[in-house]
Amino acid sequence: MTAISPQELIDIETFFADPEFSGASISPDGTRIAYLAPKHGRTNVWVRGIHEEHADAVCVTHDDRRGIKTYYWTGDPRWLLYLQDTDGNEDWHLYRVDLDAPDEPAADLTPMPPGSRVFGAEPMGSIPGSVLVWMNRRPAFVDVFRIEVATGETTVHLEQPQPNVTMVVDRDGGAPFHSVLTDDGSYEIYAAGPGSGEKRLLRRLGGPEYPLGLPLQIATPDGRGLLVGAYQDSDDLRIVRVDRESGAESVVAAVEGRSLCTMGLMDSRLPPTVFISRRTGEVIAARFVGDRPVIEVLDPHFAEVYAALSTLSDGVLRTVSSDETERRWVATFVHDREPGVTWFYDHDTGQSRLLSGPDLDPADLAPMTAVGFPARDGLPLHAFLTLPVGVELKGLPLVLLVHGGPWAHDSWTYNPTVQFLANRGYAVLQVNFRGSTGYGKRHITAAIGEFAGKMHDDLIDAAEWAVARGYADPDRIGIAGGSYGGYAALVGVTVTPDYFAAAVDYVGISDLANFMRSLPPFTRPAMANSFFRYVGDPEDPAQEADMLARSPITMVDRIRTPLLIAQGANDVRVIKEESDNIVGPLRERGVPVEYLVADDEGHGFENPENQIRLHRAIERHFAEHLGGRA
Repeated sequence: MTAISPQELIDIETFFADPEFSGASISPDGTRIAYLAPKHGRTNVWVRGIHEEHADAVCVTHDDRRGIKTYYWTGDPRWLLYLQDTDGNEDWHLYRVDLDAPDEPAADLTPMPPGSRVFGAEPMGSIPGSVLVWMNRRPAFVDVFRIEVATGETTVHLEQPQPNVTMVVDRDGGAPFHSVLTDDGSYEIYAAGPGSGEKRLLRRLGGPEYPLGLPLQIATPDGRGLLVGAYQDSDDLRIVRVDRESGAESVVAAVEGRSLCTMGLMDSRLPPTVFISRRTGEVIAARFVGDRPVIEVLDPHFAEVYAALSTLSDGVLRTVSSDETERRWVATFVHDREPGVTWFYDHDTGQSRLLSGPDLDPADLAPMTAVGFPARDGLPLHAFLTLPVGVELKGLPLVLLVHGGPWAHDSWTYNPTVQFLANRGYAVLQVNFRGSTGYGKRHITAAIGEFAGKMHDDLIDAAEWAVARGYADPDRIGIAGGSYGGYAALVGVTVTPDYFAAAVDYVGISDLANFMRSLPPFTRPAMANSFFRYVGDPEDPAQEADMLARSPITMVDRIRTPLLIAQGANDVRVIKEESDNIVGPLRERGVPVEYLVADDEGHGFENPENQIRLHRAIERHFAEHLGGRA
């Protein structure tokens, strides 16, 4: 019998260094490509001609403190915009780069006091050279401003009338629709009139199945319809058009048994929920959740393009951009073992060219497999299992890797932490526990009142499934996660103190009441269907008592599991106090706890040296307590 040889160890730096090429998009005139690549030890924006190589490119930003992740082309070929905060504090500012003078310092177009931030920007169709920018100069209100890119002149375009109102603008910057979160948690959609406060009710939609607000909310280019994510009479999230005149609903995109993927609405760096034509402003395709993501194409022209792009990769389309004629395209793909693949495609000629290949050899990486099993109460659970390459797949040390949110979901994709753990010999299980998005209305709302309850049971049930299948050694199970996943790790070592052999809490919540009280003020009006509905209101004494009973801080004396905690000093979502309050009592009791604090990070580590430091610590921690490789 041939012996099984484990794969070679891959350096941590290979997994977590900034990629040499990422985030590519094509300019509106189709002559240039912008992308992210390292410079000054950080990711910066580079620009080159469509037929040029990196050696010909120009680095047009010069940030040496924190990498740039989000940038925007403008309609004027001279200007490019990007977002940047300070050391992870999420006070995003919008900066302008002069592509005719790329060595000049970038101009801050949005000088604001601390605590205010830019939430997004998009070109204004009716006024070339201007962009609409959402920001909260008034701390509790997100208003819309018009900024003239060339001069930086800023004027108030639309003021949010109340904190619970979302204004949906069309291509010309008008606000033909308002959606209002009511006191009872339902959402009301209004046709907005030209006068201040003038509006007409069109539709009312239910509440707790929308914990992060109504998904999508895009006005059609003609302003006559609103595209919104809605369940209607289904358990699956669809794209529905609400007519401005009649309020009638019509289904625009739906896939039987699958829900619209909303992850891209939470973070612009994630695969987008919808693809929008640069030429027409219409939605041309949508992403749905499944064992592998599913792209539903809505536009006949893009159907031709998509068919050609699909021949370039056996993955799933991640991002796509085109010039204004939709002749030239740049596309990236989701794949479990091929990170960093980007293609250029010319639809007129049918020719394509690889702009960047995978940063790692796919043969050295572990496949991610979709699996499913029932929770103890019968709720179907969906998960992804990644098993190490070159070892006997039996009795392995298992890491239960828990996603954040909790209103998010894991999906089939390349994940450097998953691949790093698999390379070190661990089975990795990512379960979409109740409350996760993407698996229907019933699955989300099953989490109401279940923090540290059935949401935790789902994780234990997933690990027990892996043990029953023979993949996992029951004495070598670890748990790790960030944000809500960090909270889940702390719940794991308090609610079930004897189950896990090791745990990692990464920017996790320890006190639910303190966490909610310390969130930025503009978040509170949007929490009616999220933390208030699912967990409670800390200003109500009875609800606060229940929240504390579900908080690891009140059970800290039960922790005896070796614990690694990582925290960004500038985190405005889960403040550093949340981690300090766990570490202090544990050290007083002599319980093993390693505490990493990054002074230049916020809610999650972005700088590569901090990611490398974190994963070196995880490597040591799990090797010592779970028996993987180091």
